[in-house]
Amino acid sequence: MVWWQAMVLGIVQGLTEFLPVSSSGHLILVRELMGLNIGVNAQFNLMFDVTAHLGTLIAVVIVLYKPILELFKKPFKKLLLLVIATIPAVVVGFVFKDYIEQYFSTATYLCFFFLFTAIIMLVSEIVAKRNRKPKDLSYGGAIAMGVMQGIGVFPGVSRSGSTIFGGTLAGTDTKKVATFSFLMSIPVILGSLLLSVIDVAQAGTLAQIDWFSIFVGMASAFASGYIAVRVMLALVAKANFKWFSLYLLVISILTFAFYFIPSLA
Repeated sequence: MVWWQAMVLGIVQGLTEFLPVSSSGHLILVRELMGLNIGVNAQFNLMFDVTAHLGTLIAVVIVLYKPILELFKKPFKKLLLLVIATIPAVVVGFVFKDYIEQYFSTATYLCFFFLFTAIIMLVSEIVAKRNRKPKDLSYGGAIAMGVMQGIGVFPGVSRSGSTIFGGTLAGTDTKKVATFSFLMSIPVILGSLLLSVIDVAQAGTLAQIDWFSIFVGMASAFASGYIAVRVMLALVAKANFKWFSLYLLVISILTFAFYFIPSLA
């Protein structure tokens, strides 16, 4: 991978992490379109993806520093809600990590997961606009968002889109859903970063990694992620998701045509 490819992938990561279109799915798709075979440099790709996530994490911390500080105010209800919502993703990540990497690390099945995200985003808009009495985030809402975040570990299923869907179905106010969804990304990204660093260190390939490309990817992910989280906070408040749904439908059809149909021949 050269620096400009790292920059492109970083921009893709930053934009798609907070927009409900699946960052993991787009990273796989763009990487394959650029001819970066994911199986050749698995350790580098792993480190790149996680450090790009770190760039987006820094962006969300800057934008949401006030809600983050509120987590540590008594009676710590929001912090407890965040812990509850994080558990399903941790469980799914540990149980299915190897399975997902083995069977879903290529673009072959992305079409189905993109379609799934398109459907839940359309349903989210319909439900949110029909909700005349939005409520504060409850324990039930946190659990619903946590379960959907667990589903969001599959490439092509948007993590932010899934959590927004879960919170919306629970009847939670869309502004609070958006803020909490982005807060939920913090422990998941930190956990993934730690585990990935351990994996790479155990493989003994840290010295072989192109750290300049890693830095370029992280920096571009931060810049585009900062823009995306600002945009998404405004869009979620208006429950305006249909255009994301339409985009994902088009991407689903294209990936089905180019990747899945030839595999059946």
